[in-house]
Amino acid sequence: MTKFMDWLANSFAPAMQKLTKRPWVAAVSGAMQKLIPFILTGSLVFFYNVFRSYLAVLPDLGKLADYTFGMIGLITAFMVTNQAMEKLRHPGYAVSASLVSICVFLMYIKPVFADGNMTVEFGRLGPTGILVGMISGLLVAIVFHNYSKLNVLKNSEVPDFVVEWINNIIPISIAVGLSALITFKFDLDMFDLIVKLFSLLQSFGQTLPGFILVCFIPSFFYSMGISSWLFGPVTTPIFMAGISANIAAVEAGQAATYIVTSETVFTAALITMGGMGATLGLNVLMLWSKSPRLKTIGRICIGPSIFNINEPIMFSGPVVMNPMLMLPMWVNSIIGPIVVWIAMRTDLLKIPSKMIQVGQIPAPFSSVMITEDWRALIVYALLFVIYLFIWLPFFKVYEKQVLAEEK
Repeated sequence: MTKFMDWLANSFAPAMQKLTKRPWVAAVSGAMQKLIPFILTGSLVFFYNVFRSYLAVLPDLGKLADYTFGMIGLITAFMVTNQAMEKLRHPGYAVSASLVSICVFLMYIKPVFADGNMTVEFGRLGPTGILVGMISGLLVAIVFHNYSKLNVLKNSEVPDFVVEWINNIIPISIAVGLSALITFKFDLDMFDLIVKLFSLLQSFGQTLPGFILVCFIPSFFYSMGISSWLFGPVTTPIFMAGISANIAAVEAGQAATYIVTSETVFTAALITMGGMGATLGLNVLMLWSKSPRLKTIGRICIGPSIFNINEPIMFSGPVVMNPMLMLPMWVNSIIGPIVVWIAMRTDLLKIPSKMIQVGQIPAPFSSVMITEDWRALIVYALLFVIYLFIWLPFFKVYEKQVLAEEK
């Protein structure tokens, strides 16, 4: 165990930290973070609709969601290129290249032209188009990045504004031309092709092993201080596709079937009770610790933990790079998904069918709200006890170490 922890601390974690800082990885990760306000805007509308279902006199805010979250695929295309140009140090292309990504994305969703009108399937602009937007954004970013290396007309006597025009016209023509060739000349529906290729990953993500990995891998890296945003490009499309399918199914009078959504993992706060790795149990144990230092940390961190924010306890506990507390965090990230999966698959708990991606709503209120099922209280209590007993033996050993240091 000691050798394993040494390897994690001295080899694996530094290598992953270095990877997260690489421009292309940082660009996609940064783009996922930039999407949050648009996703949350849609989430707030869905949250508002919970109250509207009881108070029909409230106005319909559906269009607010349609033109924010409902266009998240299009926004992704812009953001990915924008972040890539920033991370790759091409600020002059940050706007123009990002606008080109929108043009390319619109080609990829294969609009229909008839009688001077362009008809687009609105659903392709939304969450199912996130992966298409990501690929569109990366393609355009690659074209602009490689063109910039040519340093065309760098030391020429041509006026600067003309140089700027030329250095935009050429990469724009290449990016749009390649996309037009693929879409119109070869008559390829890139949206359909990308979605079909991604469906293999999505199908695995909606299985129990996939569910466990979606929860465990970010928790594993987070325990080493590596941001879980690194995995946003993989998990966000899976989550978005799942909740969108659930919403559509319920609207059609059918049952929600996709468990692996952000609502299940984060909003319900059953798996992320107190934050990623279910650290609420650890925080509660700290409140009753014999160690003055741990008790103080517990009191400081309990407020954020109630709102499922665990950065304070992760870094001040500390849990990060602390082998005695990392292991139970990993175990919780496996046990939690298994319990929730069994509960939802056996109809002991309803699967979320509303898009409310606000993970800072205190549980178990959020658990009941997002599942629309009072049995969530029972599942919450069961999981709290399980998490608490998983933390307990490891915490006692760590507490003993801290008490020895304090003496």
